[in-house]
Amino acid sequence: MSNTGNTIIGVITGTAIGAALGILFAPEKGEVTRKNIADMASETKKSLEENAIDFKDKMSTKIATDTDTLETKVENIVSDVSYKTEDVITALENKLTVLKNKNKKLQKTV
Repeated sequence: MSNTGNTIIGVITGTAIGAALGILFAPEKGEVTRKNIADMASETKKSLEENAIDFKDKMSTKIATDTDTLETKVENIVSDVSYKTEDVITALENKLTVLKNKNKKLQKTV
């Protein structure tokens, strides 16, 4: 997970813990405290949902970008290998021609 994701989770967790402790130690009636806890839980749930959606969108964008970059790199590598293969084939053909010529000269002298 990225640093941004860890930071978001840390902030949300810290906020939830702080709010829960504040409510639990507040000198209010049990009914009010229960309502405050339910409200806080609802707000935390909404916040988590929003952050999860944002995180998913960011990750989707990053994955799409990284996929495009990877595809481009693979295409470049394949293209480079193709050119190098052609160079090797040309060099081997030239060497074969030289060897054939040497072989013809040797056959004529025998």
